[in-house]
Amino acid sequence: MNSRERVRAALEHREPDRVPIDVGGTRQSGIAASAYHRLKQYLGIDSPTRVYDLYQMLAEVERPILERFGADAMGLQRPSVAFGIRNADWKPWRLFDGTPVEVPGGFNPQVEPDGGLLLVDEKGNPIARMPYGGFYFDRSELFPGAAHADPETLQLPLLSSEECDYLAAQAEAYWQNTDFALIVAMGPPYELFFGLGTGDFAAWMITLATEPEYVQALYERLVEAWLENLRRLYAAVGDRVQIVQFNDDLGTQDAPFLSVPMFRRLIMPYYKRGLDWIHQHTPWKVFMHNDGAIFDFLPTLIEMGVDIINPVQTSAKGMDPHRLKQQFGDRLVFWGASCDCQHTLPFGTPEEVAKEVEEHVRVFAPGGGYVFASVHNIQANVPPENIVAMYDTALRVGRYPIG
Repeated sequence: MNSRERVRAALEHREPDRVPIDVGGTRQSGIAASAYHRLKQYLGIDSPTRVYDLYQMLAEVERPILERFGADAMGLQRPSVAFGIRNADWKPWRLFDGTPVEVPGGFNPQVEPDGGLLLVDEKGNPIARMPYGGFYFDRSELFPGAAHADPETLQLPLLSSEECDYLAAQAEAYWQNTDFALIVAMGPPYELFFGLGTGDFAAWMITLATEPEYVQALYERLVEAWLENLRRLYAAVGDRVQIVQFNDDLGTQDAPFLSVPMFRRLIMPYYKRGLDWIHQHTPWKVFMHNDGAIFDFLPTLIEMGVDIINPVQTSAKGMDPHRLKQQFGDRLVFWGASCDCQHTLPFGTPEEVAKEVEEHVRVFAPGGGYVFASVHNIQANVPPENIVAMYDTALRVGRYPIG
């Protein structure tokens, strides 16, 4: 099979020739720039490392790496991936740990007295900070829920004709010149739960629990903008894309952030409107990135219209691989579930990484419905030997029939 056929089979819960693999196909299955640079050195690949996602400081994964690890998926990106800074006019820069990288020409952070980095908006207001020695930015701007924005006057971002043309050109180029399965991210302008509270999440949680009429009015505006963006996006990229992604985080390490009944009452109806439109008007499969202990949410997410769940954080409470596959393997595609990203991958040996990967592939892969990917982004401190062990093991043990 080629990559597109391989991913399609997995999404349809059929067994392909081998488990499909995602290497940096989304901004939640990528790799920190410093870890990526060390990986290239380890593999003898000499090329500039570009930081395409300034928020998370993620590297642009190049074709030699994609081919080396059997990647089957590719993500479409807008001209400005983070903070409104266009990915153009690349210039040399160094990370705090000395890693040489290239960054967009419009990336000009202010250096604070303690050595940290500060990004400001056009009015000079702080929007994000990276502490000295840090690896990514923390947002400090207030998003609409935390700012208690007025739904009537809220200005929401709509896809511009330039962005649509840019995405259409990418989709056509990848469709004609590669066999990758294509992913595009298009959720509401702000995540309906977690994202709305950026800047003061506690204040947003109080609002969510105590002001249902305000929350509903805000959601109405967000979903209107989302539906318009989905119409524009489909007109631009059409059936060349196989997967549309949206993100929200409902789980902590040990428990959900909120109850399932509260989610169903306040949030689910609004997500369902968007996902219903996708399923009614496009052939796309719906991919939801959702961290943490979310086992109890999975029946609701399936009912809501989610086809693919990511990153399948098996180290979180209740996220046992056998239980997940047994109860939801015929209704959900698991995208991730490779190796414990908090312990084994950064701190284990290559042998320990390989052992865990093999165990998870043998659980999730039978019957299809599984795409192998890192559990969230590979962090800056992960040794290259462990990254190689992770993907090489998936290639070795992921041939069907499994086991």
